[in-house]
Amino acid sequence: MSRLPLSFYEQRNTLQLAQQLLGCKLVCHTPEGRAAGIIVETEGYLTNDPACHAYRRKTPRNAAMFGPPGTIYVYLIYGMYHCINVVTADEGVGEAVLIRALEPTEGLDLMHLRRAHKQPDRKFSERELCNGPAKLVQALDISLPKHNGSSLIDGEIFIEPPVLTNFDTVTTTRIGITQGVDLPYRFYVKNNRFVSKK
Repeated sequence: MSRLPLSFYEQRNTLQLAQQLLGCKLVCHTPEGRAAGIIVETEGYLTNDPACHAYRRKTPRNAAMFGPPGTIYVYLIYGMYHCINVVTADEGVGEAVLIRALEPTEGLDLMHLRRAHKQPDRKFSERELCNGPAKLVQALDISLPKHNGSSLIDGEIFIEPPVLTNFDTVTTTRIGITQGVDLPYRFYVKNNRFVSKK
């Protein structure tokens, strides 16, 4: 399957893209092999949104968020976990979509090994592999600074066209934040068991 073209990221606003990424497949190629999953949950972050990293100004930490559409923005949370975002707005405007959860489809053995490496005392079910933003980054071996600022168009991480098409989308408020909590910028595939929190 071919990766989504640049035009997919250029012709949509951030909230539209957050919804239209649902059902698409996020893929990461590494020397160990290919791992992938269907995107089943996203959150949008807009430049005028107090929860957005770009809300105040451009900094070295969030610089990738101001890149062209289709750029990958990876950041560290709680000093130990990474999250992956798709940059969505015109270059110079800091907006992005956080990928919150995947339904794992390829490279599950590899995902299990990577998750177990981080938490060797745990046994993970298939549902637990990618049902959260930090979990899916571990499972796909996405990291800082390696992938931050890279392109979904020609890099080892990319998104393929939708493989899941017949579903209803739930629109709700975001979770895990303290500002902009009332904004309905979170989207997920209804009744999908891999969503982080319903």
